[in-house]
Amino acid sequence: MFVDQVKIYVKGGDGGNGMVAFRREKYVPNGGPAGGDGGKGADVIFEVEEGLRTLIDFRYQRHFKAPRGEHGMSKGQHGKNATDMVVKVPPGTVVKDADTGEIIADLTEHGQRAVIAKGGRGGRGNIRFATPANPAPEIAENGEPGQERNVVLELKLLADVGLVGFPSVGKSTLLSIVSAAKPKIAEYHFTTIVPNLGVVETDDGRSFVMADLPGLIEGAHQGVGLGHQFLRHIERTRVIVHVVDMSGIEGRDPYEDYVTINNELKEYNLRLTERPQIVAANKMDMPDAEENLKKFKEKVGEDVQIFPISSLTREGVRELLFAVADKLEETPEFPLEHAVEETGVHRVLYKHEAPQDEFTITRDPDGSFVVSGEKIEKLFKMTNFNRDESVKRFARQLRSLGVDDALRKRGAQNGDTVKLLNFEFEFVE
Repeated sequence: MFVDQVKIYVKGGDGGNGMVAFRREKYVPNGGPAGGDGGKGADVIFEVEEGLRTLIDFRYQRHFKAPRGEHGMSKGQHGKNATDMVVKVPPGTVVKDADTGEIIADLTEHGQRAVIAKGGRGGRGNIRFATPANPAPEIAENGEPGQERNVVLELKLLADVGLVGFPSVGKSTLLSIVSAAKPKIAEYHFTTIVPNLGVVETDDGRSFVMADLPGLIEGAHQGVGLGHQFLRHIERTRVIVHVVDMSGIEGRDPYEDYVTINNELKEYNLRLTERPQIVAANKMDMPDAEENLKKFKEKVGEDVQIFPISSLTREGVRELLFAVADKLEETPEFPLEHAVEETGVHRVLYKHEAPQDEFTITRDPDGSFVVSGEKIEKLFKMTNFNRDESVKRFARQLRSLGVDDALRKRGAQNGDTVKLLNFEFEFVE
């Protein structure tokens, strides 16, 4: 099964909890605090493995949760950092945030790595909270929660040359005679249901990777037909070979086919029009092909490179491959994202962004107040509620953030219920 898009959940490891401990050693008077910090949680890292070709493994495992750091220990010993979780992905994988659509990583080379979800830092032990005013604190933090996110993995094949065209124009046949690839070939539309890759070597020793994509039809960019789901694979190619059926045996006009497919490429991604394109006028062994080719050349003009070929008799294929290899040598790679040019001039763009509220307060139908916000929820998770001093510290943190005043403004009174995550508190004046 060829899988080239999948949505998964990743979570970095939580940090280990800090410890509250005190030294109890002979001949050491007033030993003081000795609770160590927790270890850092593991990151979730994606690494390119060149032996992989599809994302099928992610069909069976969609949740990746990294291990947490070790908790702090007595005698000031820090917990051990967790070992990072390394997930193997095929070359050509683009990782996007499922919620924002932001591209997190574009992984193309073997061994290339990217941190997708960061692990949380370890909580501080009570050694860290000692002050002259409070030399023996009973405060320790829980570990910071690891980053969690839903991500979409898209596989875009790493091919130098992409074959495009209507169904049954001979793309698979062409690939099969110029490479060792063995795509399924039959006399019906959409025989090719997954992209096929083949390594092509010309007679003068040059080689490149060619991809045969399922046939496109009108409306493909909107999801019509089969080829639309594989249009993304054309984005990485440097040269497009447009295979056109010159025989007209199916009653279609070759020029109209040519215009339709180019329009589909443009509608899908305007940057595809930057790719150099070579037209392979296929099925020249058929009776009306010569006449159709003559009309085709008149309509497209002299700017388009056209190579009459016959995949059946192999006529003209050698010349086509030489032209493709020449075009590859003079065509740079097209980055998926516009890279910043190294001009030596560094510019900084300042944007005005409205400050994000650190918390929000809403009301439940039962009249209770609900406090939410990323910063407050993180402070809550890092608080050890088994220790009175830690609870008091959390209360001071809420007060400094303005939560108490905001609750009073919303009408909170003594004894009202305040909810945070799955926990309930009583508002006390």
